[in-house]
Amino acid sequence: MVSVDGLTVEFGGTTLFADISFVINDKDRIALMGKNGAGKSTLLKILAGVRQPSKGKVSFPKDTVIAYLPQHLLTEDGRTVFEEASQAFVHLFEMENEINELNDQLSTRTDYESDSYMELIEKVSSLSEKFYTIDMTHFDDDVEKTLLGLGFKRDDFNKQTSEFSGGWRMRIELAKMLLQDPDVLLLDEPTNHLDIESIQWLEDFLVESGKAVVVISHDRAFVDRITTRTIEVTMGRIYDYKVNYSKYLELRKERRAQQLKQYEEQQKMIQENVDFIERFKGTYSKTLQVQSRVKMLEKLQIIEVDEEDNSALRLKFPPSPRSGNYPVIAESVGKTYGNHIVFQNASFMIERGQKIAFVGRNGEGKSTLVKCIMNEIEHDGNLNLGHNVQIGYFAQNQASLLDEELTVFQTIDDVAKGEIRNKIKDLLGAFMFGGEASTKKVKVLSGGERTRLAMIKLLLEPVNLLILDEPTNHLDLKTKDILKGALKDFDGTLIVVSHDRDFLDGLVDHVYEFGNKKVTHHLEGIYEFMERKKMDNLRELERTKK
Repeated sequence: MVSVDGLTVEFGGTTLFADISFVINDKDRIALMGKNGAGKSTLLKILAGVRQPSKGKVSFPKDTVIAYLPQHLLTEDGRTVFEEASQAFVHLFEMENEINELNDQLSTRTDYESDSYMELIEKVSSLSEKFYTIDMTHFDDDVEKTLLGLGFKRDDFNKQTSEFSGGWRMRIELAKMLLQDPDVLLLDEPTNHLDIESIQWLEDFLVESGKAVVVISHDRAFVDRITTRTIEVTMGRIYDYKVNYSKYLELRKERRAQQLKQYEEQQKMIQENVDFIERFKGTYSKTLQVQSRVKMLEKLQIIEVDEEDNSALRLKFPPSPRSGNYPVIAESVGKTYGNHIVFQNASFMIERGQKIAFVGRNGEGKSTLVKCIMNEIEHDGNLNLGHNVQIGYFAQNQASLLDEELTVFQTIDDVAKGEIRNKIKDLLGAFMFGGEASTKKVKVLSGGERTRLAMIKLLLEPVNLLILDEPTNHLDLKTKDILKGALKDFDGTLIVVSHDRDFLDGLVDHVYEFGNKKVTHHLEGIYEFMERKKMDNLRELERTKK
């Protein structure tokens, strides 16, 4: 369906990737993997036609519809949510207007025998045939169904898009894409701003729709569920595996072991030949053999070993100062804004050492309760922190509190104490600040880079209650593994607001569910909770049908 031939991309003398070719077939669901900076997003933009390669081409049949969801969006203001989502059909409205205009022309013209009149008739016939094969009778229903599936409520439909956060605007953009009924979906980090229920809806849609999908995502559970093929971009080339992400990791490990073995054998052979040349280069009887081996070494293609990932880096939090037995005690806590009740009557006790996930649809109060615990906003009821509770707090806005004049290295060097000081470079490398990136000033960093830096800073501060609000949005899979390992070993109390099931799995053993204006405590891990919730949702569906 989509053919990629000999693509090369160069940036200021540096080759990002060279002469890569592959084909995207009907119904292929491909994960595009590779370390940050390998060129995944660039490749996706080339497939979408929003940037051009240095060499090579992308080709596909004439009527192929390709829809692209970039990481960062610019949604226009001035429309309601429903109107903006309906922009997916704007080309059809334009086609209908054009047909009406052409028919008006035909009705007023009298030069029935002229070539231009016949051309007009042909154009109207062709457009009408195309237009009337498209069923537009249910487009309102389709818009409604898609918006509801992505987490909007009916009373959101007539609100202006300007009232919504970036995450919700991303969902509107995703709705527009899905409504275009594209042949190929190109998705760059689609789950970053979706809650667990919306991610499950999107997974089901992508698996059942039969569309070709190419996705970049750091959500391992999402990638494993939807993809059947993995293309890895590494060191300027690609490897194409006809398997999902988990299986690809196994095959990649085997491939690297094989490369390493071949590399070592080749190096041994090179050394033997170099020794022979050095030993006999002045010996007349060996002249031909020496020359032959010199030529052979000159022509030799050196075996390359793929870059080693740094997931082996183990990160440990400083020991937590001991807190009281119950770091957080809530009695009838609630929050309202005017007539709008976010949640009410939340009563719970969090014990020292517990690891808890706050989950639920967006807007149900997860971050609001965090702000109540942090004493950042007023609330109903009583919320008390236990003896000697020292909070470490991470939210997306933490990045804006960094000192802009310091370099990346100085920012971390200022807070690192003890043994970790010897590993600052490794730590920065693990969070994608290796090499020259560590000398950048904070003020030139992107939003995602600042977020990662704020996360490293938090990891080095001695606290006993860690509250993390969507900590994984800008972390790649290897970095998330490093963070998760550190949090597992953390000896304090942990509260994580997250939609990333794979990150939460094996990390938390309590789930606080936000929904229907209440907070419900479940003593179980995230996958047990989700399994049961799916059953609950099915029962709700049955009740609705009856």
